[in-house]
Order: sequence, then C-alpha cells, then structure tokens
Amino acid sequence: MYDVLIVEDSATMRSLVVSSLEELGDEFKLTEAASGFEALRQLPRCHFDLVVTDINMPDINGLELVSFIKSNEIYRDIPLLVISTEGSERDRSKALELGADAYLVKPFAPEALRAAARDLLDRAPRG
Repeated sequence: MYDVLIVEDSATMRSLVVSSLEELGDEFKLTEAASGFEALRQLPRCHFDLVVTDINMPDINGLELVSFIKSNEIYRDIPLLVISTEGSERDRSKALELGADAYLVKPFAPEALRAAARDLLDRAPRG
C-alpha cells in the first residue's frame, strides 16, 4: 500500500489529481489537504510515501512545505512532486533546489502525473 498526500487549495484541481492517481490502482491510499497548514497536520498521522503539492496556496505555500519536509529529519526522505501553474525555469529550479524531486506544470496530462508519481515511488526506499 502506498500512502500519498495531495496538497492543493483548489477543490477542482485536487479532484483532478485524486482521480488521476486513483487510476494507478487500489494499492494507493490518497489523503487530501486543502492547504499547507492542513498538510502539516496530516504529516504526523501517517507515513506518506509521496507528497504531491501545488505551489500557490494562501497560507503555507508549496515551496515552504517542500522546504519544511526536506529540512525535517522525520520527513526528508518522502519524495515530493510539485504541480504548479508557474512554468518558468526559475520557478522549477527553485522547487528542485528546495528538494522537490519532480515538477509538473499545469495543465498536465493525467498520464504524466501518473508516470511521475510511479517513477518517484519506484525509486524511493520502502520502509
């Protein structure tokens, strides 16, 4: 079983991400967070195998969330996939510098999201 945390403030986009990842099969348990704060509340409740996060959110943005996860000894090994409308190379580089493992620009094809998620999970150590 893979536990995936999806952090996205837009209910429509969160629903799209969830429905795209549900196509990966029943071995995926998807947890939704509508904000960075909610994601921080979810992190200690489960050992997540992957976090998928937006960048532009009103409270704690995705880059702050990436930075928190990667600087925390408990969570730093969780693969992070950033999805964002921010498509510039500068934004992508910033996310990767902070520790994101992959970056997708919205709008994205559901197949691209599934492929990126599967790739990160396949490469991650299981514990």
